[in-house]
Amino acid sequence: MPVKSNTQIIYKEMPQGYPDASRTFEIRKGTIIIEDVVLKTDEILVRTIYAAVDPYLRCFMRDPSIESKIIPAMLNGDVMYGCTISEVIKSNNTEYTVGDLVESFSNWEEYSIISPGTFQATTLKKMKNARKSPYPISYHLGFFGYPGFAAYLGLHKVGEPLTSGQTLFVSNAAGAIGQLVGQYGKILGLRVVGSAGNDEKVNYLLKDLGFDAAFNYKKHKDFDAILKQTCPDGIDIYFDNVGGKMLDAAINNCNDHARIPLCGMISQYNRPSEMEPIHNMFIVLGKKIRLEGFVVNEEAERYGEEFGETFTKYLIEGKLKYQEHIFNGIETLPEAFAGLFHGKNFGKVVVKIADL
Repeated sequence: MPVKSNTQIIYKEMPQGYPDASRTFEIRKGTIIIEDVVLKTDEILVRTIYAAVDPYLRCFMRDPSIESKIIPAMLNGDVMYGCTISEVIKSNNTEYTVGDLVESFSNWEEYSIISPGTFQATTLKKMKNARKSPYPISYHLGFFGYPGFAAYLGLHKVGEPLTSGQTLFVSNAAGAIGQLVGQYGKILGLRVVGSAGNDEKVNYLLKDLGFDAAFNYKKHKDFDAILKQTCPDGIDIYFDNVGGKMLDAAINNCNDHARIPLCGMISQYNRPSEMEPIHNMFIVLGKKIRLEGFVVNEEAERYGEEFGETFTKYLIEGKLKYQEHIFNGIETLPEAFAGLFHGKNFGKVVVKIADL
């Protein structure tokens, strides 16, 4: 019987600051004999094809004594996990057959058993007609996945009214979510301004995605000044992916009744004990600014269908583009994740683990 590789990415220790590919993770080599795997009732064995690499996973890497109803803490020695696309290769579950493609929040390993009652099982979803799609299957981890839904949800749930001609500012605008927020904003008639971490990304926003203005936040350290320059009429909607000083500066430049969808805080994920405060909350009061966070998996029933229909339509029409940064091989997952926090990625980061 053939022996197959089953490499796992182990969460080794809690980062002190930024995650480090070698200190935070361990690449653990292993093997599996598919024919010898005995599945219990309703279990399936899957082969991981793609794994998403997302900044919010850093929030799992904390002291387990710090509780959260949304994000459970990782434990040293656990197999790391995240959103994945996998192929069912063995099944003892009547709902899944060999060859099915599935999405789930699953382990970073080449082969996984998904058992009923586990968190992986609660997130398991069959991908219908995915093999026939004209678009890359990896898009289901980005464009059609949480990042795309977050872009749509943040603008509609918090950003409305989306009035043509108003100014939308997007931070981390070349990232998995920001690139879609900006493009969708342009479709809706907004004036779109974005920030990114290098000149290549800024040029991409301006020349490829049609942003009205963009700046390199690493070159323009005075965020308040550059926002006054690029948003001369003030900010009506700020789609916040970074938090911290950029959020502070954006609030300073907001118009009356501005809306701020709080989507991510990547500038704060690696400083849990010394997060940067917001200094100008009085402006929020005086200008009647709306700040609101949102969690995508709580809104699927209300917004999910219209998101899928809307973004698919604009993708087919060529009005939405999507930039991916694909790594190859499970061993690249630690490097891909650590690079997120240093701006080494360009677009949605996905690791291809196996061929279909």
